[in-house]
Amino acid sequence: MRTEVISINPATGEEIARYPALDGPALEKVVAAAYAAFADWRTTSVDRRAQAFRRLADMLEARRESLARLITLEMGKPISAAGAEVDKCARLVRWYADNLAKLLADETPDIGGDGTAAISYLPLGVVLGVMPWNFPLWQVLRAAVPIMCAGNGFLLKHADNVQGSAWALSECFRAAAFPEGLFGIVHADRALVTGLLADRRIVGVTVTAGVAAGASLAAEAGRHIKKSLLELGGSDPFIVLADADLDLAVAAAVEARFQNCGQVCIAAKRIIVAAPIMEAFVARFVEVARGIRYGDPLDPDTWMGPMARVRARSDVHGQVCRSVAMGARLLLGGEIPEGPGAYYPPTVLVDVTRDMPVCAEETFGPVAAIIAAKDAEDAVRIANDSDFGLSASLWTADIEAADRLARRIETGAVFVNGMSASDPRVPIGGVKHSGYGRELSHFGLREFCNVQLRWVRP
Repeated sequence: MRTEVISINPATGEEIARYPALDGPALEKVVAAAYAAFADWRTTSVDRRAQAFRRLADMLEARRESLARLITLEMGKPISAAGAEVDKCARLVRWYADNLAKLLADETPDIGGDGTAAISYLPLGVVLGVMPWNFPLWQVLRAAVPIMCAGNGFLLKHADNVQGSAWALSECFRAAAFPEGLFGIVHADRALVTGLLADRRIVGVTVTAGVAAGASLAAEAGRHIKKSLLELGGSDPFIVLADADLDLAVAAAVEARFQNCGQVCIAAKRIIVAAPIMEAFVARFVEVARGIRYGDPLDPDTWMGPMARVRARSDVHGQVCRSVAMGARLLLGGEIPEGPGAYYPPTVLVDVTRDMPVCAEETFGPVAAIIAAKDAEDAVRIANDSDFGLSASLWTADIEAADRLARRIETGAVFVNGMSASDPRVPIGGVKHSGYGRELSHFGLREFCNVQLRWVRP
């Protein structure tokens, strides 16, 4: 059993800090504290919950610089993007605080002369959250905030390499005067964390992870009749039709593929371009990608930092090499640079086919796979030829046609003439191997609620 994890700076390879892992008795204390806090929190008025979350937003804003620096040191996100992540988190928290009363209000369906009916959204208990490292604060809060707004408790199992971010979030909740233990950290061996799903105090699990890990946790939750919500990544298509504004599409495609060093679930992982504009698109895309400033993530002028882990870089490089061996053509990047850290340059591949790793698998790094499509119909076919279905981006001047095409794309979201994004006002989630359930908006708020009907007959 591990007793600690070591946090490594991916830009330098140097040790940042060491964090203890919980053993069984320590884990029980955290669970007991969360359940005790939930017993009070569930009866707290919606107005007082909203006040608590406004204080949390204040804490995030007050600690913006230190939180951003911690994100950068732990997983390599450029400092400017890390600050933007903290800002986005604060906006998320405020949106729920400002809209909570409306989102949790009772519904009163009209049942005619059969009496009166009311539907309430009531809390269930303590929810386990298994979260990834690529957005160390945002991923956690987009899960935890709506769940806790609904009156539940939340236990966080964060990724090993961002334990500092986990504890920093815990301190923000404490400083915002949330009930002690309501937001808890359960960093422990996988078997101990998975075993929590057998505990009656734990009512479900929300997971953002890879397919194998998500499937395993969902299976364990199912064994105990517990709800699971899964977001398991994607191989998102970015479709550019022949009539699209080429300059806008190229700029968005470069950002959508290389932001956060390509380590984004809703990144543009398969760029599908109509044949008539393929040559022009590729030329401009390579030109813009070549100009990306990547390097020291603490430099405010850096746009792309290192990957989060050397091992992850090795995995992505392996996908590139195997794809090239299968016939893909490398136009940019594709080589591991010398020196310390987990750096990998912006990489562009063309002549990509369905069976190549950069297309068939999720490529979680700065690698653009550009695929030619004959026309709009062929583009939709290629987009749907995937085991994943998280989000898609579609670029065209014909908005009416875009709506018809979007309905045929097998993803949880389609963004027309815009890159995929997450926003508290709208749901995010996928189909197929990308998972099930929805986060954010009122959908995320109600995922872990008892939707209770009360029917009073005359």
